[in-house]
Amino acid sequence: MLQFDDLSGDLRKKNLSNTDLSYVNLRNLDLSYANLHNVDLSNATLTNVNLTGADLRDINLSETHFIYADLSYTNLCGVDFNGTDLSYTNLRNTNLIGAKLIAVVLRGANLYGADFTEADLTDTDLTGTNLINANLSNSNLSNSNLSNANLMSANLINANLKNADLRNANLKDADLTGANLAGVNLTGADLVGAKFGDIID
Repeated sequence: MLQFDDLSGDLRKKNLSNTDLSYVNLRNLDLSYANLHNVDLSNATLTNVNLTGADLRDINLSETHFIYADLSYTNLCGVDFNGTDLSYTNLRNTNLIGAKLIAVVLRGANLYGADFTEADLTDTDLTGTNLINANLSNSNLSNSNLSNANLMSANLINANLKNADLRNANLKDADLTGANLAGVNLTGADLVGAKFGDIID
C-alpha cells in the first residue's frame, strides 16, 4: 500500500486509492468526492473532515476518530467500524448495508435516511441520534442504547432489538413489524402511529 505524504492543497475529488493513511492527522480537511477506495485509515484522526460523496469501499477504519466529520452520501456497505468513534458525525443518506458497527459510538450522530439493512449494531451507543426515515430492517440492535433517539418513520422490520434501551425515543410512525422486542425498555417512548404487526417477545 502506498504512503501518501502531501496532504496539502485542494483534496476534493483527489485519487487517494490504495494509500496508507494510518495514524495520520486529517483534521479539518476537505476530501469530498475523493477516491479513498482500499485506503488504510486505521487510527487516523478525521475530526471535522468533509468526506461527502467519497468512495470509501473496502476501507480500513479500525480505531478511526470521525467526531463531527461529514460522511453523508458515502458508500460504506459492509465496512467494519471496529473501535471507531462516530460521535456527532453526519451520516445522512449513507449506505451502511451489512456494515459492522459493534460497540461503536454514534452518540448524537445524524443518521437521517441512512441504510443499515442487515447491519450489526450490537452494543452500539446511539444515544440522541437522528434516525428519521432510516432503514434498519433485519439489523441487529441487541443491547444497543437508543435512548432519546429520533426514529420517526424508521424501518425496523424484523430488527433484533433484544434488551435495547429505547427510553424517551421517538418511534412515531416507525414500522416494528416482526421485530424482536424481548427485554426492550420503552419507558417514555413515543409510539403514536407505530406499526408492530407480529412482534417477537
